Amino acid sequence: MQKYLTLFLTCSIAILNAQTNNQKPQDTIQLKEVVLEPKKNSPERMAEIKDNVLFSGKKNEVIKLSNINGNFTTNNAREIFSRIPGATIWENDGSGIQINVAVRGLSPNRSWELNTRQNGYDISSDVFGYPEAYYNPPLEAVETIELVRGGASLQFGPQFGGMLNYVLKRETKKKFSFETQNTVGSYGLMSSYNAIGGNYKKFSYYVYNHSRSADGWRENSEYSVRNTHAFVEYRFTDQTKLSAEYTNMDYQMQQSGGLTDEQFNSNSRQSLRERNWFGTPWNVFSINFDTKVSNNFSSNTKLFGLVGERNSVGFTATPNIEDAINPATNDYANRRVDRDYYQNFGLENRNIYKYKLGKIDNNLAVGVRLYKANTQRVQDGKGTTGSDFDLSIEGQFARDLDFTTENIALFAENQFKVSEKFSVTPGVRYEYIKNTGEGRFGTSGGNDIAFPEETIARSVPLFGLGLEYKFRTTNIYANITQAYRPVLFSDLTPPAVTDVIDPNLADASGFNADLGFRGTFKNYLNFDFSLFYLSYTNRIGGVRQFINNDPTQGTFLYRTNLGEIVNKGIEGFFNLNITRLFEVEKPYGNLDLFTSISFIDSRYTDFSIFSASGTAPNVTITETNLLGNRVENAPRYIHNFGLSWGNNNLSATMQYRMSGRIFTDANNTATPSANGVTGLLDGYGVFDLSSEYKFMKNFNIRAGINNLLSEEYATRRAGGYPGPGIIPGEGRTFYISIGAKL
Repeated sequence: MQKYLTLFLTCSIAILNAQTNNQKPQDTIQLKEVVLEPKKNSPERMAEIKDNVLFSGKKNEVIKLSNINGNFTTNNAREIFSRIPGATIWENDGSGIQINVAVRGLSPNRSWELNTRQNGYDISSDVFGYPEAYYNPPLEAVETIELVRGGASLQFGPQFGGMLNYVLKRETKKKFSFETQNTVGSYGLMSSYNAIGGNYKKFSYYVYNHSRSADGWRENSEYSVRNTHAFVEYRFTDQTKLSAEYTNMDYQMQQSGGLTDEQFNSNSRQSLRERNWFGTPWNVFSINFDTKVSNNFSSNTKLFGLVGERNSVGFTATPNIEDAINPATNDYANRRVDRDYYQNFGLENRNIYKYKLGKIDNNLAVGVRLYKANTQRVQDGKGTTGSDFDLSIEGQFARDLDFTTENIALFAENQFKVSEKFSVTPGVRYEYIKNTGEGRFGTSGGNDIAFPEETIARSVPLFGLGLEYKFRTTNIYANITQAYRPVLFSDLTPPAVTDVIDPNLADASGFNADLGFRGTFKNYLNFDFSLFYLSYTNRIGGVRQFINNDPTQGTFLYRTNLGEIVNKGIEGFFNLNITRLFEVEKPYGNLDLFTSISFIDSRYTDFSIFSASGTAPNVTITETNLLGNRVENAPRYIHNFGLSWGNNNLSATMQYRMSGRIFTDANNTATPSANGVTGLLDGYGVFDLSSEYKFMKNFNIRAGINNLLSEEYATRRAGGYPGPGIIPGEGRTFYISIGAKL
């Protein structure tokens, strides 16, 4: 490990020396000595109260990106979340357009088990009907990433994974500032981030544009993406301010598709799909009002919205089926087109009231949320036989559905300080959610198959309790909070029109529990170790039944609530500053050793499955149970080990991520299927190196190598998008970037 760090530091310094040596003697200039602060420990933890939110007793992490090295240009989640124990990452491609992250053995699919936010407001498609995050901000524009585990459900929502919030950069000191970061890298990577911001009298503003494109490591994986953001704020007084912000993103990416195991082992860079494309124009906006009425009462109100699309076109067969030209027509087969249109609007109000019980301060957090989302989903359109990003179709879409979600939520949490060291925080959240769906489910013989209008409404109370006991610089925390996941639109619209949905289909429910010890020791150790237990009940599955209860008529699949999974384990993180420990940081800089470890036991405790054999009239239905099976896509361990060194102007980080093998289906199928969709996936280990050199106070050069040893690995198998089969992780890539902040 030390050998690779030494090699990387040598290369970085050589690049900088080469630039210096190329200058002619007469060009030499005398520079003043510049003193820069070295990078500090990360992650940090939330204060007890921040932005009108209570965090006492909750497991949380705050990643301040300026304090770590990593590939921010392509949003390399493997590096950015390396200090978060138990973070599972899916790597669909190297573009970084979509970040797929989860915790505690949950599915990372577009971060859909998390309440995903930007500056405190929603950015996913539909928080309760289709919670996939097709958008995330470019990390070069992000100041901090906040993650609160399952205990977030009372103040943010009911999600099992908790809350993930991207906090964007702001300029708070200068009247005018300009920031730029320009990057080139492997396989045609070109990226440019440019931002202006400032404060003038009672106004402040921040505007950025980020554009990135590349050919991609795999064949048929080119992409281009643009993110634009504008923010303006007016301060009426020091205690009251009003702000507005708007983000627009547009991207177009070619999807390489999946591979069979044989294809993957032969050449993981190959692609058998050159006609598959994906694009998601996205718009999110927010109006924010903050006021501090008195020293004891403060309030925040956000009005927010989202208007976006999800568009895909491609040949979606499994990778063992060739996308070939038909000799009879001398053309390719028609592609499939799927499109979603989203329009969401919401209002959230959060308040903190501080009061005394005796001589001890206590804090009450109360709030309300109003939310309405509409999704129009059109699928299975007969697309063109071409190869470009063309969403036009012949005739009408086979499926045309309209979904609406309405949500009202109220919450209250109170931090009772039993003493200055010990606090108890009980809380409650009330959720009212109504989902409505209607439209055309498909066509048969030229006739429409109607999707009858269906409404599911429910009122759900959630309860939680947090405890925290403080020592000088450490604390013990415990939290147990109820959680649930509403029935998704995909649960109401199964793949086959013959499937039947249980009219009493219930939401998934359960709870999260934490017990941990965290804090800092002197100035050289930062740590957090905890145990967790997650219960996830009412999982939805299919029950095979006879049509009209008659074996001679065949079977159908009845989708209903079937069982429970339990995820439990250990999460740990520590950062040891070795040079501070031995009090030699002044001559040698800061040398940090960090580790995040997690052991996850994720199993089905009760889940019935049904299979049919034979043909009518001799059909047999067999019931088995997944009791004891491991949950799909949940590795038994995820460990990150890193070594980071920095002085006043140079820093570098080497890290190693290792993740255990996973089953990719609930049946725990070990032998890979011929089409690559199911089967065991081996564990993997990947090295990443990154560095930054700061000079002349305002300038920087960043460089890095991802997957240093070019490990061949995969983090997932896909059953649909981005293409059925194994999705390979990227091989060795590099980048170099130059930036300035003036």
